[in-house]
Amino acid sequence: MQVAEHRPKAPSAIRVDLAAIFVSLELSRSKWLVTSLSPGAGERMSKFVVTGGDVPGLLARFAELKRKAKARTGSSFRIVSIQEAGLDGFWIHRILEREGIESYVVDPASIATSRRRRRAKTDKIDGEALVRALLAYKRGEPRVCAMLRVPTPEEEDRRRLVRERKALINERVRHVNRVKGLLFGQGVSGYQPLNRDRRKRLEELVTGDGRPLPSALKAQISRELDRIELLIAQIKDVEQARDAMMLAARTSSPAPALLLNLKGIGPQFAAVIWSEGLSRHFDNRRQVAAYAGLAPTPWQSGKVDRDQGVSKSGNPRLRTTLIQLAWLWLRHQPNSALSVWFKERVTQNGGRQKNATIVALARKLLVAMWKYVNAGVVIEGAVLTAD
Repeated sequence: MQVAEHRPKAPSAIRVDLAAIFVSLELSRSKWLVTSLSPGAGERMSKFVVTGGDVPGLLARFAELKRKAKARTGSSFRIVSIQEAGLDGFWIHRILEREGIESYVVDPASIATSRRRRRAKTDKIDGEALVRALLAYKRGEPRVCAMLRVPTPEEEDRRRLVRERKALINERVRHVNRVKGLLFGQGVSGYQPLNRDRRKRLEELVTGDGRPLPSALKAQISRELDRIELLIAQIKDVEQARDAMMLAARTSSPAPALLLNLKGIGPQFAAVIWSEGLSRHFDNRRQVAAYAGLAPTPWQSGKVDRDQGVSKSGNPRLRTTLIQLAWLWLRHQPNSALSVWFKERVTQNGGRQKNATIVALARKLLVAMWKYVNAGVVIEGAVLTAD
């Protein structure tokens, strides 16, 4: 009793009255490992395997956990679950929430792990680590892990157009390079598969030693052109759907129209910046930069205090687009305050470190656009197309 009386009390911000069954899900294609920690079962975590994709079996296991906990304690408990973000997406999370289960999706890179060179890695260990992280998170411990804000099905579907266009463009580049490579092996250069006269030019081509193109090679290139033409048509359809989506979005948000008003920002850049980033809610500028992976990562120990560069932990599509846009911003908005800042910083460095400075410009540009579309703060010195 004396020891109990002199135990330090938990901080008021840390919750200790967590009457719940904590469950983690380790998901794979073949099986789902359910790791649970229930009231009245001590510190022992139970494991149960459900066939991958068996949602009724998973819900039945949850019901069994609640039944056993009630039999041990005489009280009913809610279930709190956690799973890592991965290839399974968010459909399981949505099913659990629909069933009244408190569900969380965690960024797996945010969970602390052993720094040993050869650390043990099993589903059992990962499942227990997820339960411990969930317990700490529900107690209110800061920075124990990073829970994701799960997008709505509409938000998730809205991003598919810009992502599909990027995938189609990459596929078209591969086929174009394949055609050029096949012809280069015969001494032919200068052929452009994307030109409108590609079929006519193919019939006129001769090899480097003056021979007509071999029939099998010409047939292979013709089939490659079929794929390229199909991709061109699909890219056009996706761009039309993208423009229609942006037009429809103006009724609910002024952001798409405001972005398009900035000189140097076209439909694709505006669609990526809005659908991948600025359609979300952010509380401050640090959250905006961190979501794009453009926030600096500090390194401080003793007298050492410096930045290691950007974290690259955010949305890679948004980050890549912003860096591309930063270079175009210098061309189309040379008199803006951001462009002037970039030129002065590069001049101070003797013309060096342009790549590092362009990343900093991309971060400033994203924050400026966030203020522009949310608060109407026009970027200083920026030229609008409506002017």
